[in-house]
Amino acid sequence: MTVITVIPGDGIGPEVTEQAVAVLDGMRLGLDFDVLSHVNADHFLATGVALSDRDFRRVAESRSTLLGAVGDPRVTSSEYARGVLLRLRFELDLYVNHRPARLFDSRLSPLRDAKARNIDCVIVRENTEGLYVGIGGALRPGDAQAIAVDTEVNTHYGISRVIDYAFSIARRGVCLVDKSNAVRYGGGLWQRCWKEARERHPEVSVRHLYVDVAAMKLVSEPASFDVIVTNNSYGDILSDLAAEIAGGIGTAASANINPATGYGLYEPVHGSAPDIAGTGAANPIAAILSAALMLARINLPEAAGALEAAVHSTVVNGECTPDLGGTLTTKEVGAAVLDAVR
Repeated sequence: MTVITVIPGDGIGPEVTEQAVAVLDGMRLGLDFDVLSHVNADHFLATGVALSDRDFRRVAESRSTLLGAVGDPRVTSSEYARGVLLRLRFELDLYVNHRPARLFDSRLSPLRDAKARNIDCVIVRENTEGLYVGIGGALRPGDAQAIAVDTEVNTHYGISRVIDYAFSIARRGVCLVDKSNAVRYGGGLWQRCWKEARERHPEVSVRHLYVDVAAMKLVSEPASFDVIVTNNSYGDILSDLAAEIAGGIGTAASANINPATGYGLYEPVHGSAPDIAGTGAANPIAAILSAALMLARINLPEAAGALEAAVHSTVVNGECTPDLGGTLTTKEVGAAVLDAVR
């Protein structure tokens, strides 16, 4: 059996993850699920431990991990989320954040111009460097003269490997997004690595945009993008923008992967949404599509394609939760997707 770790997490995380697991189980793919239901905010508040070393070993020994959501309004520090999400990303070296954005149905697009709606791209975000590494400090915090410094980390090794991944998945071309006209040193290193990668991949069409221009083009010409590669913070922002253009955060799946080891952490990006937890209104589509990304990475591409097609048909048929214009509950959407995939 192939062991998949499941971390349901907080808020709507357990609800949407339950449906993703139910669909995978119903597809009879020979997957065995190791559910870490205790890795959540309740446990952190009671013990101060976000993810124990023992639980980390269980994750690392599995084939991949499905994550629901991490976040609870009772937790006021960043230590909990960093202790789960960033620990897994950094210690498993999941250096690629792979965020597809595809419009399943025209009715979901917020764009007025029908000709501009058909977004179908992937945001490749460097996942283990940049501003989120936690290097920095504060001088006189709380004082009127307070100083705060966050250091952005960029390495030739880290940039080169994520750009090479972007080239490896390109269908039409790769667009580098940076701010090298203003961020002199980090931007200069990204430009150097970009030049070297273009020389390694002369067969792939390329272009370069500054991040502010890229944000505008994602709105005005979303269909012109195939693969966007960028740093951690820009990728965080642009991938959410692309998700909204593709129909909303409820459909946004993601994969945090190490292409060299094959390990991946797969999660919807909508967060824990505590305001709708337990109401049955949570949209499980992003969690199910994250599971489809996982199937593709664990050498089950036909099952991945079938699952994505099933999601597409349910969305087109209006078998959705209210955020996508439907009337179904979380469980009913999961059942509809399973019926379609069968």
